[in-house]
Amino acid sequence: MDAGRHWSAAMMNKPPLPNNLKIREFQFPSDYPQVLELWKHAGPGIQLRKSDESEEIQKKVEHDPDLFLVAEMDGSIIGTVMGGFDGRRGMVYHLAVAHSNRQKGIGKLLMNELEKRMAQKGCLRSYLLVTRDNIEAIQLYESTGWEQMDLLVYGKDLT
Repeated sequence: MDAGRHWSAAMMNKPPLPNNLKIREFQFPSDYPQVLELWKHAGPGIQLRKSDESEEIQKKVEHDPDLFLVAEMDGSIIGTVMGGFDGRRGMVYHLAVAHSNRQKGIGKLLMNELEKRMAQKGCLRSYLLVTRDNIEAIQLYESTGWEQMDLLVYGKDLT
């Protein structure tokens, strides 16, 4: 997908996206080192766990490779978003854009493409988690129609 054709600059009140920006599916294992580095430097919003190790990412890619997207510019991965769909609900993980490329519409572009792909699979509703202190992400999500819910979130390591 050519990013310049998908989102117009007028829609975002931002400078046009670079012509060399491409949104594509994550390729395992070749993209993994760049993606891991991006996640490590994304800030407190991405908390890496065992599920982000190479073997676990390989399982994710085998399940639904079309829901793990990267934004690439000049051969460098500058953004990611990973989604999952269990046949009933969707989940969004690890939206990240390199600090030098934030506030340019790349996160919105990644989310829009992921949402479109999830809807094509039959997903009616999706969820995402965001830490309370990640104001930049909260503003992005709310500006694109995501609503905060009054839920408690629990987690448990199973191994």
